[in-house]
Amino acid sequence: MDSDYPLTDMFPDKSECSMSQPYNSVDLEEHIKPPLNIKEVILKKTEHCCRSTPGKLGRFLFELFPVLTWLPRYKIKEYLLGDIVSGIIVGIITIPQSIAYSLLASQDPIYGLYSNFFCCIIYFLMATSHHNCVGTYGVLCLMVGESVNKQLKAAGFPEEGDMILNSTLVSNGTVCDRGCYAIMVATSLTFMVGLYQVLMGLFRLGFISVYLSEPLLSGFVTGSSLTIITSQMKYILGLKIPRREGAGAVIMTWIDVFSNLKSINICDLVTSAVAMVVMLPIKILNDLYKSKMKVPFPVELFVIIVATLVSHFFNFNSKYNSSICGTIPTGFMPPKAPQWGLIQTVATDAIPIAIIGFAMTVSLAEIFAKKHGYTVSTTQEMIAIGMCNIIPSFFHSFASCAALGKTLLKESTGASTQLNGIVSSIVLLLVLLSIAPLFYSLQTCILGVITAINFKSAIMKFGDTPKMWRISKMDTMVWWVSMLASTVISSEIGLLVSVCFSMLCVIFRTQRPRATLLGQVSGTEIYEDQLKYKQLDNVPNIKIYRFDCSLYYANKDYFKSTLYSKTGVNPSLVLTLQRKVKKEEDNTNTQAKCSFFSKLNIIKLESINLHSLIIDCSAMQFVDSVGLSVLKETRNDYGEIGIRVFLANCNPSVRQLLRRGEFFSGANNCVGEHAFYSVHDAVTFAERQFQKETRLKHNEGSFSATSEGGNEGTKQ
Repeated sequence: MDSDYPLTDMFPDKSECSMSQPYNSVDLEEHIKPPLNIKEVILKKTEHCCRSTPGKLGRFLFELFPVLTWLPRYKIKEYLLGDIVSGIIVGIITIPQSIAYSLLASQDPIYGLYSNFFCCIIYFLMATSHHNCVGTYGVLCLMVGESVNKQLKAAGFPEEGDMILNSTLVSNGTVCDRGCYAIMVATSLTFMVGLYQVLMGLFRLGFISVYLSEPLLSGFVTGSSLTIITSQMKYILGLKIPRREGAGAVIMTWIDVFSNLKSINICDLVTSAVAMVVMLPIKILNDLYKSKMKVPFPVELFVIIVATLVSHFFNFNSKYNSSICGTIPTGFMPPKAPQWGLIQTVATDAIPIAIIGFAMTVSLAEIFAKKHGYTVSTTQEMIAIGMCNIIPSFFHSFASCAALGKTLLKESTGASTQLNGIVSSIVLLLVLLSIAPLFYSLQTCILGVITAINFKSAIMKFGDTPKMWRISKMDTMVWWVSMLASTVISSEIGLLVSVCFSMLCVIFRTQRPRATLLGQVSGTEIYEDQLKYKQLDNVPNIKIYRFDCSLYYANKDYFKSTLYSKTGVNPSLVLTLQRKVKKEEDNTNTQAKCSFFSKLNIIKLESINLHSLIIDCSAMQFVDSVGLSVLKETRNDYGEIGIRVFLANCNPSVRQLLRRGEFFSGANNCVGEHAFYSVHDAVTFAERQFQKETRLKHNEGSFSATSEGGNEGTKQ
């Protein structure tokens, strides 16, 4: 392979040349793709499609319903007992959470039970994860509740629902109260959430979750937890205050709470305090000894049973005006399509709910799949959770996703497959068919306490921020911005603000990355950061500069400024000084007047002991056209003042761009235009080239002196 810069002209000794190999001296043949014939491609694709259609339909069916793959190979002796025990425990824990989270979503308690029942069955059929536990999730319920309340206000419903006629439903001969209209909004919203998630799965848009980093999600969940706890204060204290929505809702709610302290229901306050005193220690003990306890104590269910009995026999509702759940119907309501007229109004609200829902589901699926050594399909998981929202929306259910707390409980209690979800659904079915009316006297303050305590782990994330700050200050800032935005503004806008701020942080990191000079580790071919490590050797008259980011239009100026600062050589200023010195030397008439400044400039030029500059490109994932122009400009500017520029550790895509951009052409075959496979190769090459030029200059000086001496002898 012919080289643009033949080394044989520079190094007659081939053994010396072979010790440092620039890229263009290695004989490698690139892959060349044959030109596409569109007609042949279409014919081949059509033929292949016709032949493989039956097989593809079978594979599609097995991919859409993974249960067909693993259920025939189900190991009964190994898995069944653990799945049954875990399913019963998760089902029991789900009962109080379903009722409590219904209030959070501004729904009647029965709809929370519906949501958990249907989504478990669908996820059993369509999921690839063995351990995810889907159902109502607090953050999603909060976002659903915000959207529902917004639509209730727009429809003219008051905060507390008396029977009210709605014009859109009267035309159909139907009378709808506040609870009826609330579930209509929720099912329409849930349908759109599921539709978005299925479309994202079909079009493989799972990369969207990449923009939801772990600090961002953690901060968002913590901020939403603060909002959830704040929204439950009116139930915990028994206050009749409106539910605030929009920006500043948390602040306004606390103002309402403190303004109405005189109206606190003492019965609800005492009940809430007793429930907290009972639940908090047991919750803490469950967390501390979860590795030793096979089954955590179901304190929520215990508190609900005891509180319901006490409220019923002491008649708290009549005597102390304490709010209770009221009538919870048994059985199932007839399926009903979402209200299509509301689709347009809730379509925007469904977008952040869909993103958060699939992000939580996919991330949990990948975590537990990695832990237990199996694989999951992110595309299928998105379709599965989407169908867990689309189908239940016809059965009076609201949005659901995988929940971390229940998933951890499911794993810790021995679940191995999604058969666990069927067992949980059977437990919920028993409640729906016969047990639900028994919760008539349950105080709503108990549900508020359960909801608030379930988010204590998210609130405890505040204690992790000092450690996070030591690890990464930028991630800590993302966490705080996400937490504050989702708390002070709203969940939807807070999520958007968090994503934008996170992306700005990434841009800022690439605009002002770390730039440093490298030194050699003694006796090795390793070069490290001089600012970070001690006892590194400087290579004489060579500067090795590393830019820890890709080079593109946004950081080109920072690249040049840090390069000039680190090397101490600005080629434009040096070139100006050289021209001034040359001009003053040529102008003999003014030499006496400018001698001082001329000597000063000469001293400055002589202090530049640099003959080669090596740019370590190992951190440059890509270089755009502007970055290529900067590299060319750097090479030419330093070349004008006699300093060669070498590139090292370029990846294949950068090397290809350099070739396409003609970086290796021109400049009179200057060796400084070479790029090397390693920094050490570049250093070795630069030193030997400098030594060769020094020898040539010395030989030329000796030859000229000898010639002058010979001429003088001839004259004599």
